[in-house]
Amino acid sequence: MTSDISSEDPQKNLKKDLPLTLGISAIYLILSYFLVGFKTDQLVLIAIFNALYYLTSTTRKFIIGFSIFIVYWIIYDYMKAFPNYHYNAVHIADLYNFEKSVFGIEQGGKLLTPNEYWLLHTNSFLDVLTGFFYLMWVPVPLAFAAFLFFNNERRNFLNFLLTFVWVNLLGFVVYYLYPAAPPWYVQQHGFEFIAGTPGNTAGLIRFDNFFGIELFKSIYSKGSNVFAAMPSLHSAYPLIVVYYATKGKFRKANVFFITVMVGIWFAAVYTSHHYLADVLAGITTATIGIISFNWLKERKPLANFIQSMLKLIS
Repeated sequence: MTSDISSEDPQKNLKKDLPLTLGISAIYLILSYFLVGFKTDQLVLIAIFNALYYLTSTTRKFIIGFSIFIVYWIIYDYMKAFPNYHYNAVHIADLYNFEKSVFGIEQGGKLLTPNEYWLLHTNSFLDVLTGFFYLMWVPVPLAFAAFLFFNNERRNFLNFLLTFVWVNLLGFVVYYLYPAAPPWYVQQHGFEFIAGTPGNTAGLIRFDNFFGIELFKSIYSKGSNVFAAMPSLHSAYPLIVVYYATKGKFRKANVFFITVMVGIWFAAVYTSHHYLADVLAGITTATIGIISFNWLKERKPLANFIQSMLKLIS
């Protein structure tokens, strides 16, 4: 992405890099326009990248390393152009019935899924608590990555970001092999498949209503695909944070990370965004991703890439 940033004349090198960074930015905007349409989010991403790249030597190293996460975000965004239900049938009734048969809760002589059970037992405290937990699925991993970088744990910083992206890629593969409707879809549309169904806040609307805002409404209106409930990557992310936190001196912080992790798992079910099966699949995906990444990073291709990145950001 860049020339040698450690030369004797960094300003000269930055001028050389300007056509490259502007060119990459332009290509990203053009490709995005044709694939998913223009959005102001794209300009914000470009502004952040270029500002950090040219601000200081430290911020430049940070954004070069963090570009690993940016690549994930772009891939996720571009999934809108290739809906998974175009490639495989969407699982709706069979997933619902599996959830009920394995994790069903008996109430009033009727067998309910955990989502249906909690839909009958909502309260304002849980609405607010689960809303706050669900807001943490992005800020906590990003803040943890920044903490690793600025505390000079550059190798863990890279390994964490690469594991994060690797787990997502594994999850994306499952999305296309096994398109799955979330619980709220069944609650609102039954078992009929409706292509192009827009994103929905589901139970998180109660958080918005409690505070009189449209926070989650604005977030879920930008969702890539509602038929990507299995696995729950929301449930995978905090597990990756907990794993890497245990590798460092973060014992006190890990109490917070573990609390957030369990809170997100519960919130996913309570708000009807995921079945319990989706959550367990997300945990499994994270576990497989962590184990396989630890194996891959010892192999030459990835080991060489990590070493090259370390030279750029150290």
